[in-house]
Amino acid sequence: MKKLLTILLLGFSTAAIDAQPRDPLPLWPDGAPGALGKADQDIPTITPHFANPTKATGASIVICPGGGYGGLAVHEGSHYALWLNELGITAFVLKYRLGSKGYRHPCMLQDVSRALRYVRANAEKWKLDPERVGVMGSSAGGHLASTLLTHFDAGDAKATDVIDRESCRPNLGILCYPVITFGEFTHKGSRRNLLGDKPSDELIEFLSNEKQVRKDTPPTFIFHTVADRAVPVENALMFARGLREKGVEFSLHIYPKGNHGIGLGSSKWDPESRHPWVGECARWLQGLGFARK
Repeated sequence: MKKLLTILLLGFSTAAIDAQPRDPLPLWPDGAPGALGKADQDIPTITPHFANPTKATGASIVICPGGGYGGLAVHEGSHYALWLNELGITAFVLKYRLGSKGYRHPCMLQDVSRALRYVRANAEKWKLDPERVGVMGSSAGGHLASTLLTHFDAGDAKATDVIDRESCRPNLGILCYPVITFGEFTHKGSRRNLLGDKPSDELIEFLSNEKQVRKDTPPTFIFHTVADRAVPVENALMFARGLREKGVEFSLHIYPKGNHGIGLGSSKWDPESRHPWVGECARWLQGLGFARK
């Protein structure tokens, strides 16, 4: 009987996995707003990485890879997704539009907002909890994630597109050595790719996210290193201060060593070289009911 039950459970798990999409999903089947063409670079997508049904917690996280708004770093996308899967969390790697391909704000914010709405709209079908959907980002992807953490909306209840009816507010955020400010301590390449060469003072203020934290900004995990010479550690400290001033829960981790772009600890998939932040973040996710204990 035990052997038969095991076979049945394995069959159910296999069927569930087979029913889950694996290929990139276009966020707008008829074309993204403001698209400059129909090439791959013009089509924002999310690539699903579903947790094994026998381990899945029902939580999910949308991942925004870094790359200065000019590219998308694989080790800050699919590598994070595989790690989250280990914790029982389903992950969606976002391919957002880039400044290097002619795009500027608000296209990137439209893409990540749509990704959160897309996951929520399909949560029941994918056996996910619509109230446990987070966002994660590194470097410029961290700026995009922090933009969503501070510029979300509740959706449009009257929209004809059912996806647009969903809220794009994440339930939590994870920021890895993020670009946050567009002021003194900014990463100039990210700002240029997102806003162009001569952005207005108002736009710089609007997207300096340390100044845009809200009382309902979700709980946030932040890590950075003092040794980071590309994106100064002040970015993380300024966002943490903004969270503190608004009474938002956060977990801040500053390490003395580690180059910019360290990802999980290496640009290669190597579980043996993981940085200490990985374990700290896993425990934080467990505490919030996202990850397996």
